[in-house]
Amino acid sequence: MDITVAIDAMGGDHGPHVTVPAALEFLSRDAEVNIVLVGLTEAIEAELRACKTAVNPRLRIHHASEVVTMDDQPALVLRNKKDSSMRVAINLVKTGEANACVSAGNTGALMAISRFVLKMLPGIERPAIAAMLPTLNGHTHVLDLGANVDCTANHLLQFGIMGAMLVSAVEHKENPSIGLLNIGEEDIKGNDIVKQAAELLQQSHLNFYGNVEGHDIYKGTTDVVVCDGFVGNVALKASEGLVQMLGTFLRQEFKRNLLTRLAGLVAWPVISAFKKRLDHRRYNGASLLGLRGVVVKSHGSADSFAFQFAIERAVEEARNGVLRRINEQMAMLNEGTV
Repeated sequence: MDITVAIDAMGGDHGPHVTVPAALEFLSRDAEVNIVLVGLTEAIEAELRACKTAVNPRLRIHHASEVVTMDDQPALVLRNKKDSSMRVAINLVKTGEANACVSAGNTGALMAISRFVLKMLPGIERPAIAAMLPTLNGHTHVLDLGANVDCTANHLLQFGIMGAMLVSAVEHKENPSIGLLNIGEEDIKGNDIVKQAAELLQQSHLNFYGNVEGHDIYKGTTDVVVCDGFVGNVALKASEGLVQMLGTFLRQEFKRNLLTRLAGLVAWPVISAFKKRLDHRRYNGASLLGLRGVVVKSHGSADSFAFQFAIERAVEEARNGVLRRINEQMAMLNEGTV
């Protein structure tokens, strides 16, 4: 099955200098993928020349005259930048010219434009940002990571359904487990919304594990961890800060004196393997779930290596029918069979 991905070539901190080489490398690895580079034609062509590559049947350019910056206000972008590379790429998904969109641009603008252009899937009230995080035994998917600060119990149930269908599709797991992030495992813990959400998840036909705590995310206790966007974003940013701090401490200790530098040299193979396991670039790409189209958000500072993982995530979601699976589950829920 051929998949066409529309890439916002101008998005992120580095624009075409990252998005174009990443697209070319990904095309070389997957013969069933076509890519549309959306943005300023001259800038994209200049990068293609630098990479000694030209457009071809699997790679084409779609011009867009405007660029969304990281400082732009989402509401203003939605109203004033209708020919931005971000919006044009999403429009290609709406019209069916592309199966998915990938952007490293302004998150708020991407969410606002995606929701306005693509609309929500039937029965889904709020979109959610879902991403993979590393665990002791692989990885887990966490949502929501910042799209919704205030959620109802029903929203959390919908997040559980979307997360389960995402994992079922891309991980090929028939019945992925779902945990509800809470301040304790006991049923009496948490606020009223979390308690109500636990009841709804328990009553559903989803594989609900129960309440999980923050440390369960990295233990890999469940395949999916559900929470509201406020809690999820705080947990994510705290985790990123912790990794950065540990990395800094490790470098400082190995550089302390000649003896520690020699120890670092001896331990370099172990350090390299450790860095590879925790390389955040391998987990780049957050899914905007609940929309009538596949949209993946790359980290704005992603390099070419990291951006390829965001493309891969979009391709896998489109190829394995994540939207269809969510639609089917929501239809069953509305019929009272989930």
